[in-house]
Amino acid sequence: MVLFWFRRDLRLHDNSALSHALASGQPVLPLFIFDSDILTKLSDPHDARITFIHQTLTSLHQQLEQRGSTLLVRHGRPLEVMAQLLQEYPLQEVYTNRDYEPYARLRDSEVTKQLLGKGIAFRGYKDQVIFEQDEILTKGGTPYKVYTPYKNAWKSAFTESMATPYPSEEQLHGLQPHPATTLPTLADIGFAAAEIPTPSPSLSETVLRQYDKTRNLPALDATSRLSPHLRFGTVSVRQAVQLALQHNDTWLQELIWREFFMQLLFHFPESAEESFAQKFRHIDWRSNEKEFQLWCDGKTGFPLVDAGMRELNATGFMHNRVRMVVASFLVKDLLIDWRWGEAYFAGKLLDYEQASNVGNWQWAAGTGADAQPYFRIFNPDSQVKKFDKDHRYIKRWVPEFGTSAYPAPMVDHAEARDRALAAYKKSIAYTL
Repeated sequence: MVLFWFRRDLRLHDNSALSHALASGQPVLPLFIFDSDILTKLSDPHDARITFIHQTLTSLHQQLEQRGSTLLVRHGRPLEVMAQLLQEYPLQEVYTNRDYEPYARLRDSEVTKQLLGKGIAFRGYKDQVIFEQDEILTKGGTPYKVYTPYKNAWKSAFTESMATPYPSEEQLHGLQPHPATTLPTLADIGFAAAEIPTPSPSLSETVLRQYDKTRNLPALDATSRLSPHLRFGTVSVRQAVQLALQHNDTWLQELIWREFFMQLLFHFPESAEESFAQKFRHIDWRSNEKEFQLWCDGKTGFPLVDAGMRELNATGFMHNRVRMVVASFLVKDLLIDWRWGEAYFAGKLLDYEQASNVGNWQWAAGTGADAQPYFRIFNPDSQVKKFDKDHRYIKRWVPEFGTSAYPAPMVDHAEARDRALAAYKKSIAYTL
């Protein structure tokens, strides 16, 4: 018997490691672990991501039971869960899809040692990206630190066969026969149902074909809403790339940005905690807690910033253009450490993915690899004129906008810009 461990790949179709497990010729028993090392770090008992995972697992469980098998769902530390499973089942191998985040790599290293000590192979496969780890490198054999040459190398190396789906759904006759099991409830793992639903992906031809023209307009429902589904693997990256190739190169480039950030975090895991650019590791952040709270609550007096934060707090989603504006405002106008914003987004976003979140925050802060120049500072009012000139998006989320109930701007943007530039220049001088 072999074990297949679901993680960021919650689907039976086009699943790389599941397909390899089913092709092994041995009966396959599927597993999911609610990792207590991760769950204990989540502060909201109504975290919508946990509800989404639980709903998805319930559906998978039902599909597997219809085939006479089951989905084992356990709650605990992976090492301890695996030790228990080794006592319960005659396991010969464990199959899973690779994860590249620092915690996941440490976890998998520990599990590998544990299994090898019992003579059991731990087999990992590529699934959540087209290119992983060291597959796209510079001619000098080093990881890319700039997006455009990485994108060009990605496109040059790509062949359409790389987006061919795995036939896992056609191989399910290889599942281990198993009596029905019971899934733990949300309450069993310390959570309650969330009020925020995870949006279904919008993969219509109309949305994808118009993506390059409408993606920056937050008042329109003009983005795919695919990111949480890529995050948890309910949609495969191969399917997404196939659609992008058919309909819109700009959308494909966004998928490549995702892989660029993943390889950056893989090669430079310290960037999750530290500014990638060493010259910006000595910025004298103001990090005023009261000002940070106004930003969190969407009460800054800058309507596009406030609309974005209120959308995030209410729905777990924020339009990508607005994400850039609110991030720039926090870091540059308020001179608050980018890590504060990254952590806040990590607790709120349905599509939270560490590599993309860290990468985008460092991009906005000007401290990352291939970041916007530190002296490029978004003017929140100019961004309104460019992308929400009729205030449709703003009025949706800030109904008091334009009335006496709406607060005055908490800072003067021109003065805040000068203050930020001085702080960045001082950090550069410190490292010279």
